[in-house]
Amino acid sequence: MSSRDNVLWLQCWRDRQLDFHQPTVNHFLTRFWPGLDLALGSRVFVPLCGKSLDMIWLAERGHHVVGVELSPIAVAEFFRENGLRPSRRRVGQFMLWQHGRISILCGDYFALKPSDLGEIETVYDRAALTALPEDIRRRYVSHLRTIAPETSRIFLLTTEDAAENETLSESLAIGEEITALYAKNFRIDLTHIESVFEIDPAAPERPAERAEYKLYSLSNRSAA
Repeated sequence: MSSRDNVLWLQCWRDRQLDFHQPTVNHFLTRFWPGLDLALGSRVFVPLCGKSLDMIWLAERGHHVVGVELSPIAVAEFFRENGLRPSRRRVGQFMLWQHGRISILCGDYFALKPSDLGEIETVYDRAALTALPEDIRRRYVSHLRTIAPETSRIFLLTTEDAAENETLSESLAIGEEITALYAKNFRIDLTHIESVFEIDPAAPERPAERAEYKLYSLSNRSAA
């Protein structure tokens, strides 16, 4: 992200503007992740991880979890709130926090190098892409391709505004932006879609708007 975006993200954590944080494990993860049939001990990368409880769930299923998060407040709260006492050490441009099967690199995602992650079997992107400003997303995907092995798969959850008067067939289509960002290098499978009506917490007086949660499974074309 730009330095301005980084400052805004850090400020969100300082000001406790955490509407994006989910207090429970994501139900798409618990429902669909077992279908990936990953081996015990496989390594999972969680970009822009915040203090997500999904990392605990993945570690409890035998995975080694590697997250990256810009905010040291988020990282510290993750370990404290889950009763974990991590070790800490400097690794390049990052502070590495570790406990058991969970490692979090505290620093800028765009500063990551392949050697920081090691061998990653799967990328778990829980709305990290759609949380970014639109002008940053292509750079995010491009950088992911440079740091994650070509053999790794992507478990991608997006949050998208539903288009007004959209038909069912249109709703079930792979999003144009997802196609533009990933289709050249990845095979894209739209695994599941779920529509919900949500109230904007910043403007609760407004009518609820329909949002779509889509789950994609991506595999690298060159690894096939």
